[in-house]
Amino acid sequence: QVQLVESGGGLVQAGDSLRLSCAASGRTISRYVMGWFRQAPGKEREFVAAVGWLGGVTRYADSVKGRFTISRDNAKNTVYLQMNSLQPSDTAVYYCAAEETGSPIVVITDTRYNSWGQGTQVTVSS
Repeated sequence: QVQLVESGGGLVQAGDSLRLSCAASGRTISRYVMGWFRQAPGKEREFVAAVGWLGGVTRYADSVKGRFTISRDNAKNTVYLQMNSLQPSDTAVYYCAAEETGSPIVVITDTRYNSWGQGTQVTVSS
């Protein structure tokens, strides 16, 4: 399995921006669909965004559409999540995940993802 390490989280105010990074090692992720998920205290993990192999296909949760952008740099084996106009409801631990079956279909169900990072905390104050 690929190893994933998230970074870029922090404490920000409502309206601010953050850019999360997910650095992969052990295998190239160029043929993996990559996703971001988040889990707030007391809530289940939820889908945030996912990106296909070449970055041309993306999917977003309705709650972040228009504010978040997922992208990838396969040469750097890294996936990003640009988060703009952050809201207190975005507060959560954010996880990067890899769908390692080799399927090009951009899935949004967390059970379809095989490898997960440790997560990075994002806290948005009002």
